[in-house]
Amino acid sequence: MSILLDCLKAFLVGGFICLIGQILIDYTKLTPARILVSFVVAGVILTAIGVYEPIVKFAGAGATVPLTGFGYSLACGVKEAINTHGFLGILSGGLTATAAGITASVFFGLLMALIFKPGDKTN
Repeated sequence: MSILLDCLKAFLVGGFICLIGQILIDYTKLTPARILVSFVVAGVILTAIGVYEPIVKFAGAGATVPLTGFGYSLACGVKEAINTHGFLGILSGGLTATAAGITASVFFGLLMALIFKPGDKTN
């Protein structure tokens, strides 16, 4: 029963984050790129003020998989690197914490480009 509750929490929180994105797409003139960047920045800011950590503990993957979770990972990496390396941790911490995700994105993007025929849509 515990796993079902965890899945429900992840679904509700992740769905709510996606709902916010859909509302921004439908009712504002923001471009998708600006919305994506806003989500990452929101994740960093919410982590910095201590709001996002309890959400992650409550929802697990529902909070870490969306782009706000990427911002959360960046902020946590910077915090850890500052404690370890001092001021220079600001420059290296975020990339160190998110290197696996960035590498996977590049690798799977390349793989999909090799398998499928990428290009612009033509009507």
